[in-house]
Amino acid sequence: MKVLVVDDQAPFRAAAKRVVALTPGFEVVGEAKSGEEAVEMATVLTPDLVLMDINLPGINGIEAVRRIQAQQPKTLAFLLSTYAIGDLPSDARTCGAVAYIHKEQFAPQLLRALWESRGDPAWPSAS
Repeated sequence: MKVLVVDDQAPFRAAAKRVVALTPGFEVVGEAKSGEEAVEMATVLTPDLVLMDINLPGINGIEAVRRIQAQQPKTLAFLLSTYAIGDLPSDARTCGAVAYIHKEQFAPQLLRALWESRGDPAWPSAS
């Protein structure tokens, strides 16, 4: 699976790339540090999965996921942030992302499980 990692914090991008590298069958094909850059890179790289931070400079991750989904509906998106699930912005659940992962819980086993189920079955956009 081709993965695009999007986060404005270089240390988290590095950590996310390590998690992806440790997940058999997954490969990071690009990384972006803003929502706009993510949308542009998704168009060029056509990833299977986008790991998207919510709080980004410029357009936020929620809007970036909307734009990516509009252009490439087969690309799945997982939102990642430090929000407690109950504190997520309301539009996080309707932007087209199929799962939310708290950054502290992001691990190869969770990435694989969410990918195989095509998202979190309890998440509104998951199919």
